[in-house]
Amino acid sequence: MTQGLRAYIDKFPSLRVAVVGDFIADEFIHGDTSRISREAPVIVLDFNSREILPGGGGNAAMNTASLGGGVSAIGALGADPNGEALKQVLSRGGVGTGSLYLEGERFTPTKMRIMAGGRNTSRQQVIRVDHERQLPMSSSLEARVLDALEALPGEGVNALIVSDYGLGVVTDAVREIVGRLAGKMIVSVDSRHGADAFKGVTAITPNEEEVEALVGYVPDEARLDEAGNTLLERTGARAVLITRGSKGMSVFENEGGRTDIPVYGSDEAADVTGAGDTVIAAFTLSLASGASVPEAAEIANRSAGLVVMKRGTAVVYRDELLGTLEED
Repeated sequence: MTQGLRAYIDKFPSLRVAVVGDFIADEFIHGDTSRISREAPVIVLDFNSREILPGGGGNAAMNTASLGGGVSAIGALGADPNGEALKQVLSRGGVGTGSLYLEGERFTPTKMRIMAGGRNTSRQQVIRVDHERQLPMSSSLEARVLDALEALPGEGVNALIVSDYGLGVVTDAVREIVGRLAGKMIVSVDSRHGADAFKGVTAITPNEEEVEALVGYVPDEARLDEAGNTLLERTGARAVLITRGSKGMSVFENEGGRTDIPVYGSDEAADVTGAGDTVIAAFTLSLASGASVPEAAEIANRSAGLVVMKRGTAVVYRDELLGTLEED
């Protein structure tokens, strides 16, 4: 089996992928613990450094690039320091940003994490502050996003990833075009709030909590089949890939039943931040390379097993993924 998987991974550099949706700035503030404040019973951090990393659709795009695929971003950011910094980081990571628009009336969604530690200890996240709210796009900005999507087939794009965090980029008009594009290329959807609003796409990739929100009950082992098949029926998707944490993944196909894939590597994850973005990037590239749904899920599972052993918002590299095949 591993030789077959290698053949698909070897095709990644020949593929072109677009990512549309919500691009988020993951801001990390690093500090050294020094003392307890006299103002309140909280620790005081001595500021060390600050960095902006791509989250949301940005992390999916960065993982696509690190796995070898050509990738471009379609979306909207605020014309603010975080938006400009995020766009620069994406460009340096090999992501095309010509259709990632900055607009003065918007602000860039930001998740700020305060990381504390000492000289001889690893840094731990002590608090997260989210600057997020849904902002509808202006009509002119939405038109630019729609035009960029409409142009994808003529640009030789093989696959589209939709990263929908409910922050205003994925509108009804965007969903309509996404549905049409599904007849021309691989379309994978990662939606935090409404994956079942996408009809006829190739695949959706919810986690267990998102499945519960969609179907209205806990997708435990007794009802997992029911949940997976319900989502297949609602969406008309070719596949539903449910990520299940330490239990690995379960993938449902509209023609092939259910396949369970145990977690790859250790089930003691160091950090699950952004793991879903890695999954959808690897899964989409694999489908676009000709892999079957179970084969694509196996490649995505290996990618997830690698990325959760890295702290913070991270990516998996193609050489690392190929290295997992050498171990078998």
